[in-house]
Amino acid sequence: MNSAHSPAATVERLGINKDQLILEVGFDTTDCDQALRDAITSKSGAPFLDATAQEVVDVVILWWREDDGDLVDELVDALTYLTEDGPIWLFTPKMGRSGYVEASDIQDAAPTAGMSVTTSFSVGADWSATRFVARHAGSNKKKSK
Repeated sequence: MNSAHSPAATVERLGINKDQLILEVGFDTTDCDQALRDAITSKSGAPFLDATAQEVVDVVILWWREDDGDLVDELVDALTYLTEDGPIWLFTPKMGRSGYVEASDIQDAAPTAGMSVTTSFSVGADWSATRFVARHAGSNKKKSK
């Protein structure tokens, strides 16, 4: 049985499925959650792709820290790899951890990047996850008869 904070339970909550292509950006061997990374690749059945990939991906995982640059730019770049309905999961250090990102900075970046934040939750001892999805201009159109 998986505890609510186990890597396997987190992967389920992230909605990772078998055979999904996943782009990983911002990985650093010194601070990323290796158990979570292993659980994600185990569930998807494929290694992470990196920014040199040419494929369209189902999910983007973005490890992000306060000093990593411009979050809006990184989100826009990640969108270029993503399927129309795929999420970007932003992993940021929790409050009190080195590299912590203010929640307001995350919320402010979403609309500027053409995205919406849908959920946030803890993904282990040191990281939080925030789900971004693209806003679709046609989503409010009336259904055709």
